[in-house]
Amino acid sequence: MDPSQRLEALLASGKDSSLLRFGLGAHYLKAGDAARAAEHLASAVAQDPKYSAAWKLLGKALEALGDAGSAIAAYRAGIAAADERGDKQAAREMAVFLKRLERAAPGAGG
Repeated sequence: MDPSQRLEALLASGKDSSLLRFGLGAHYLKAGDAARAAEHLASAVAQDPKYSAAWKLLGKALEALGDAGSAIAAYRAGIAAADERGDKQAAREMAVFLKRLERAAPGAGG
């Protein structure tokens, strides 16, 4: 059983959590399935809005899907969450991604 199958089995058994969703999202993003990744990562941040690492990967997944506006929104929310938690490195990384996206899509996030 590969890691995604084990994680999906945990999810199916009712053990849903932001950490489990983050793991699934990270796996699917690495595997090139940005749509499935975004679905799980969106669930992770819905369960834990301060999960800055999940916001960062959600931004990456949305960017991979070509949804610059939603990626920008995810990075902004992630920066706010990271700032609140004192996670300076994650905030810096997302700020870089955000600036790059805003330059590429002026008006995509205002």
